[in-house]
Amino acid sequence: MMGEVVMKRRLPAVLFVLHVTVLLLIILLASYSLAHAQTAAAKLQPEATGKTPASAGAAITATAATVEVDRARFDKTRTEGFEALYNLDYEGARARFKELARAFPDHPAGPQFLAASLWLETLNASRRLQSGLYNNESFYAKTEDKVDPKIVAQFKEWTRAAKGLAEARLKKNPKDAEALYFLGATQGLKAAFAGAVERSFVSALRSGSDAVDKHRDTIKVDPNYHDAELTVGMQDYIVGGLALPYKILAGMTGTRGSKKRGLATLERVVREGEWAKDDARVMLIPLYKREKRFADAARFARDLAAKYPKNYLFKLEYADALVSQAATERANGGAAAAATTEREAFAIFDALLRDKSTRDAAARQLDLIHFQYGEALFVAGQFERAAKEFTAAASVPNAEANQATLARLRAAQTLDLAGKREDALAQYKLVLARPNVYDSQEEAKRGVREPYRRPAAKQSEDN
Repeated sequence: MMGEVVMKRRLPAVLFVLHVTVLLLIILLASYSLAHAQTAAAKLQPEATGKTPASAGAAITATAATVEVDRARFDKTRTEGFEALYNLDYEGARARFKELARAFPDHPAGPQFLAASLWLETLNASRRLQSGLYNNESFYAKTEDKVDPKIVAQFKEWTRAAKGLAEARLKKNPKDAEALYFLGATQGLKAAFAGAVERSFVSALRSGSDAVDKHRDTIKVDPNYHDAELTVGMQDYIVGGLALPYKILAGMTGTRGSKKRGLATLERVVREGEWAKDDARVMLIPLYKREKRFADAARFARDLAAKYPKNYLFKLEYADALVSQAATERANGGAAAAATTEREAFAIFDALLRDKSTRDAAARQLDLIHFQYGEALFVAGQFERAAKEFTAAASVPNAEANQATLARLRAAQTLDLAGKREDALAQYKLVLARPNVYDSQEEAKRGVREPYRRPAAKQSEDN
């Protein structure tokens, strides 16, 4: 009940919890620490073989070699799968993960990774893999947006399988760190799917909390399991950023946090994590932006864009960080530096829209590229250019329906700021003729009543 009341009031802190849960928490599924993995091949013990000590030793050596081969196969298949996933090749990723599930039927990795790939593909298809969307309160509003029930059914089938396999291992060994980790990751994946796809926010918060609990248990069993610190660090940051009354409420349940400690934990995963270094970088990008550490956000986004060249989303995050950095430079009196930084950012968008190889890789996402370009121009105060990009985003032939609605709304708002009221009213009316998504109807009605005003910048709390 408390969770429902909180979500109805749409507290900023809860919005950020969902932002993290939806976009970032589950990216950790892209890499799992296998350093502590238990393999399907059990070690032979002399007492169980009935052989002489010498022959038993030979058997153990032979089995150890099989274990290493299996682990090498596991690691190779996993790496290939996530290389494809990070480069937005969902079919290629699932082919590898299905191979993993067949080769290791008792391991939760196969179904877990399959579910993660389906979740990420669904978000990409609905233009929800950009962090800026989750900073907007309207994302959490009531909407007519619906999800394909077949996708939901398939996702639940794979997460049930992963959960069952992890729990089966824990029945045999309650201190199996890897099984605890996968169980927590499965709960985190369910949280992300509930929040971003099904838009069941209270359910997302419950599952997300359970994910953190399981990963804390993982660290208790193995303090060197740094990959499990991703969720712990995120929770630390989130709770540390709550307004005081809600921080006290969280403390009553035994949950305490610190933004500084949370950031430090995630930065430690970047340095010391086994397979989750890139995942921690992904998580830190929006957190650095929130803390106005735009240069750090840009650095991580640039590195990821270089490592995964077919993933244009990292390039969009890089450009977004640069635009915010430019705004800070201009506010501090560095007009020349700001202009240079903005040119670099705008060049990224222009390249994405112009380069044939990039266009082919992102052919079904041009609406998102135009939209993000519009947002960048909006931040730079170039409202007429921004309105043109938003209009282009809405006009792409295969534009995703919700993205097109948001683009029309943003076009109207920027036209208002550019002093073109009649053009703005025309765009607001187009929004009102479309299905209601992300509070678009309410925002459009407000825009018809009075011209849009640019909201004051919010300051980040330092906890």
